[in-house]
Amino acid sequence: MKIVIAGAGEVGTHLAKMLSNEDQDIILLDNDQARLDVIDSNYNLMTWNGSTSSFSSLRDVGVSNADLYIAVTPYETRNITSCAIAKRLGAKKTVARIDNSEFLNPDNGAILKDVGADFLIYPENIAAQEIAVALYHNWARYWGELHNGGLLLIGVKLHGDSPLLDCKLRDLPVKTHDFHVAAIKRNNETIIPNGNDEIRRDDIVYFITTPPFIQEVREICGKKKRIIKKALIVGGSRIAQRFAKLYNEEFHIKIIDNDRENCENMATILPNCEIVYGDALDIEVLRENNIYQYDAFLALTDSSETNILSCLTAKEFGVPKTIADVENLQFLSQAENLNIGTTINKKLFASSHIFKILLDADESNSKFLALADAEVAEIYVKHNAKITKSPVKDLKLPFGMTLAALVRENEIQLINGNTHIQEGDFVVVFCLSGTIHKIEKWFN
Repeated sequence: MKIVIAGAGEVGTHLAKMLSNEDQDIILLDNDQARLDVIDSNYNLMTWNGSTSSFSSLRDVGVSNADLYIAVTPYETRNITSCAIAKRLGAKKTVARIDNSEFLNPDNGAILKDVGADFLIYPENIAAQEIAVALYHNWARYWGELHNGGLLLIGVKLHGDSPLLDCKLRDLPVKTHDFHVAAIKRNNETIIPNGNDEIRRDDIVYFITTPPFIQEVREICGKKKRIIKKALIVGGSRIAQRFAKLYNEEFHIKIIDNDRENCENMATILPNCEIVYGDALDIEVLRENNIYQYDAFLALTDSSETNILSCLTAKEFGVPKTIADVENLQFLSQAENLNIGTTINKKLFASSHIFKILLDADESNSKFLALADAEVAEIYVKHNAKITKSPVKDLKLPFGMTLAALVRENEIQLINGNTHIQEGDFVVVFCLSGTIHKIEKWFN
């Protein structure tokens, strides 16, 4: 598959790095050579210095043969223009990053599709929706839905009140296995476990399960579900404003920001929210705003460090649910080890949504969830595939993967050692980043 990524900003660069691990023809286009130099020598892709809205540059990178053209510069009008040119030059599918909710209106989206932008990615909107999911399922660190909610990937940090602690996976204290332990995050390492691996205190355990067994997973993790009614937000960022606009009727929202002009603007566009001008790193400001009365604390400034420290402070005040926006990927694993609750990263969210578009474009590349250092894939089993030769327990599968579930004739089932995978199944695989190309050989 040939994929052209226009824009070497944070989203484009992260996406290029992730896709460079796959057996794909990737070209990263940008007019900033310094940005391109950083990625050019370290990853399996091609870079090209040129304008993302130049006919000649798009012809030079061979956009006429592109299966997918992804425009993710920080400027939405440039992205839409770029997609329009790429589409007219022959790109099969185009994706444009936007930052204006007006473009999400179905009628307006149809106009943009006619222009040449097939799909729209609004990272801040995706992040706002993920924050709401984290508040609804506040006992979990991570919540991902597959197959329209028929399969769930749930990440839970385990503390001292879980009966799973110090148990080997083969000896779990359950009568029926209505969930599958797909991975264990311990310190800065993601472990794809086998039956001899133990679950330890402060591990983040990723479960694959189905909706009828959510309560069972929650109880065996020793977690309680809380109702979130009041949310205190630190930082009037674009993510914060988008979340407040979408969910101000479901939650009582107060936003504290240290930019007076931004506060005045938010007071106008968010009339149903409380807006406070102040420095949320000042503990006295948090006390004055009754932080201890809130059910959730959202640290959504543009600084990852500030967000991490703010959540640690909120935990000391006893706020039950905290969420930190950690945009520096190098901080993400370390942040997950701290007691700061859920972490979000819009680059990962945007990448996951673009992977869904890749799934539609090419069945052989079928990832649809991306975590910090692991990926979830749904892979179609082709005729005479190696994976069908024996039951799972007799397969010598490569290191760094686990088979979690499968979909057969629209029926979802969890995989165990006795499962015999068949041609035509869609298999959900949990694997370490960069290993999917090795795993796909088993399915072809």
